[in-house]
Amino acid sequence: MNRPGPAALRVRQAVRAWHAAHGSGPTVAVALSGGADSLALLTGVLAEGLDAVALVIDHGLQDGSAEVAARAATLARELGARRAEVLAVTVDGAGGPEAAARAARYAALDAARGGAPVLLGHTLDDQAETVLLGLGRGSGARSLAGMAPWTDPYGRPLLGVRRADTRAACAELGLAPWDDPHNLDPRYTRVRVRTEVLPLLEDVLGGGVAEALARTAASLRADNEALDGLAPAPSGPELMVDEIAGLPAALRIRTLRAWLGARGARALTGAHLAAVDALVTDWRGQGPTAIPGGSAGRRLQVHRTGGILRAW
Repeated sequence: MNRPGPAALRVRQAVRAWHAAHGSGPTVAVALSGGADSLALLTGVLAEGLDAVALVIDHGLQDGSAEVAARAATLARELGARRAEVLAVTVDGAGGPEAAARAARYAALDAARGGAPVLLGHTLDDQAETVLLGLGRGSGARSLAGMAPWTDPYGRPLLGVRRADTRAACAELGLAPWDDPHNLDPRYTRVRVRTEVLPLLEDVLGGGVAEALARTAASLRADNEALDGLAPAPSGPELMVDEIAGLPAALRIRTLRAWLGARGARALTGAHLAAVDALVTDWRGQGPTAIPGGSAGRRLQVHRTGGILRAW
């Protein structure tokens, strides 16, 4: 491997800063696709002297995916990873191919990590795309806060590093990353945000948009953490309307989200929460509100009876 240049050093410094803030030991698992982001992340982890285990997901969605995964695992061993394992998954869940692949990937990583944190190669550019997608869905401040540097057991050391830097780091080190054709497929919404929406915004607004979106995410994440700490934490299967009706909307919605999550709700949108909130603040005797449940195709029904919310 060649001598590191400035981009590789930026990646290494990002890993060092992340580990100082969030690391709990020398062993980490790196989710490795063979692409520039995860490959650069692995080199930064190894340069920092961490004990790296590379976990390579084979989604089986493209011809030759097993060979791509095997090459990534071999390269990880050559670079110095203590172990590299290919995890073959079946992508057949609900929510479309992107959501199903993500669910299968995270389940496999969690099962194989052996108690170690899993580091993901998400960059500042990925963060900017996530914020724009959340804005388009109207999911509120929680969605606009983007991805966190640490959400147990997943870490994202490169959220302050540009995608151009991960590519440059690989080039400096003499590494040839794999280019996933799905990353240029306009059938995927995120790809169109990456290749069409963000470049247009950068052009119209004079640059700096990706960095500004990432700063927005960090600011909103801090606000969310503070408000989450102030919101009541419901503990039972029933929620008394009188206990939350007088709360500010920001705290009331957070309380409802936490309560619904404990009842098995998943993938809640702003519209779902507004409909449940109407059972508290705009009660006119309306019937139950349906929200997504914990399994494919399942819906929870939220009822208000006698001043009490129940979900089943």
